[in-house]
Amino acid sequence: MIQLTREEHLSWAKQRALRYVDEGDIAQGITSMLSDLSKHPQLGCEEFLARLGMMASTRDEARRWIEGFN
Repeated sequence: MIQLTREEHLSWAKQRALRYVDEGDIAQGITSMLSDLSKHPQLGCEEFLARLGMMASTRDEARRWIEGFN
């Protein structure tokens, strides 16, 4: 298995999550982002940040949360 760099993986995770958000599935976008972050050894998400993401109720809130990872 070829492992992406941290930056490549993060970009891929954001794109995938934002696709769900753009389709109106906010919950799946947040879930996708959290799942994908956990799949790379240099990424992850603190529980506090995960909870903030789960509180997103609009596309704009979800988009800001997803795009905020760097």
